Amino acid sequence: MKKVITYGTFDLLHWGHIRLLERARELGDHLTVVLSTDEFNRLKGKEVFHKYEQRKYLLEAVKHVDKVIPETTWDQKIIDIQSNDIDIFVMGDDWKGHFDFLSSYCEVCYLERTKNISTTYIKQQLAGIAQS
Repeated sequence: MKKVITYGTFDLLHWGHIRLLERARELGDHLTVVLSTDEFNRLKGKEVFHKYEQRKYLLEAVKHVDKVIPETTWDQKIIDIQSNDIDIFVMGDDWKGHFDFLSSYCEVCYLERTKNISTTYIKQQLAGIAQS
């Protein structure tokens, strides 16, 4: 069985997220999503709309996702890969090169982001509507 892992906040889950998860899952037989906790997002300077448990619930309902575990630190990736017997690490191509060091532990793959959609874009659009 080929296992794939990806990381993210997945706030305001949208079709770009689903497409990334679908393409990641197509690379293997099992997809683990490592979801940033609320505390870790605060450390990263990210403000989320949905709390961790809500985001986890949504991800677990996505047919492409087999397992969701918490991300609490930048440094846990090697441990996650080893403890979950991961074959492929996947991230969006906006992170290209940042995780190449993981190639000592598994294959590293950067997938093209879905164009014209992002959580940041949605938040900006909603802020504009609220100001109108």
